[in-house]
Amino acid sequence: MSATPRPRLRLRREQRLRAGRDFVRLKEEGRRQVQGCLILNWELATEPNPTSRVGVVTSKSIGGAVVRNRARRLLRETFRRHQWDFRQPVTAILVARRSIAGKTYSQVEKDFLTALRLARLVGDSAPLPPTTPA
Repeated sequence: MSATPRPRLRLRREQRLRAGRDFVRLKEEGRRQVQGCLILNWELATEPNPTSRVGVVTSKSIGGAVVRNRARRLLRETFRRHQWDFRQPVTAILVARRSIAGKTYSQVEKDFLTALRLARLVGDSAPLPPTTPA
């Protein structure tokens, strides 16, 4: 057993973006990466004691309430599980695209990790999700 403690994987209240001004600022001033079923808007965290923060956007165009809530859960869970993989803390907004409807967690996770790699927010040593036959 390893003596180094693992970081907690909780997504605390202060790690969630809720203010509309944060969403608008990131959309206008942040960087953007489109990958598969999601859009990643981000900027590097600049606060004195930075932690990675996330906000999730799902529009009515992707489906009814059940589909939107599932999309939000999938996007939040992928961020929560990979929040310690970032090279440095970021503030991010994950926007669900129509293609997220019907996707499995592993498919969403694959798109998320690919977007992070293309944005150079994680190192090449970040774990890849296991591939499953289609």
